[in-house]
Amino acid sequence: MIAETGLTPRSPGELLGDAHPLLEQLGSPDDLSLAASMPDAIGFRRVTDLTSLRNFLGLYHEQVLSRVELPSIVSAYHHAARGEARELIALDVRLRSQPEIKQFAVASCRVGQRQLSRLRPMRDQRLVKRYLAAIEAGDALGWHTLVYGVSLAMFSLPLRQGLQNYVEQTLRGFIQSSAKSLRLRETDCAALLLDQSAHIPAEIESALNAASSPKTALIGI
Repeated sequence: MIAETGLTPRSPGELLGDAHPLLEQLGSPDDLSLAASMPDAIGFRRVTDLTSLRNFLGLYHEQVLSRVELPSIVSAYHHAARGEARELIALDVRLRSQPEIKQFAVASCRVGQRQLSRLRPMRDQRLVKRYLAAIEAGDALGWHTLVYGVSLAMFSLPLRQGLQNYVEQTLRGFIQSSAKSLRLRETDCAALLLDQSAHIPAEIESALNAASSPKTALIGI
């Protein structure tokens, strides 16, 4: 297993530099700005103002981030660190059955597949090649959360800091992508991000603790 370091970079750019742009693209309007998405089975509603955006983010925290995305990143990180391509692909397949992330699938896999292809030159090419082959064969989708976890492991980056950056960057992306169309004030956006960031430490601890528990079963990790 790749050991975590004591580094505590303060931003996604500092974390990965120019080596892996996925962190900078997460939550961007071009890829993952789903704050104005159509309603679906788990209760998301179209965002029309600051209140509905706040409600969207709260539901995203509860239904998607804590329940599926962070545990997925942790599991993918450990599979990649151990060179477990088969287990990583199996996790990818299990994510298809998660209704919480169904409406995010197209954007997620578009980002994940693009970034996974950029990992080919990395030292552990076997796992990347097997994952890409599974995607090309239609046996996997390439979720961006899994590619994110793989990237953290392959760059020997600290998992906890990676999770924090993931949450912060995704939340910032949702807020910024909605700010212009909703004509939100900069102070409102800053306050909303600060409020949502208060949940991050507990969500990270929950994901890390769940990964170490033999009874974690939601997505089979």
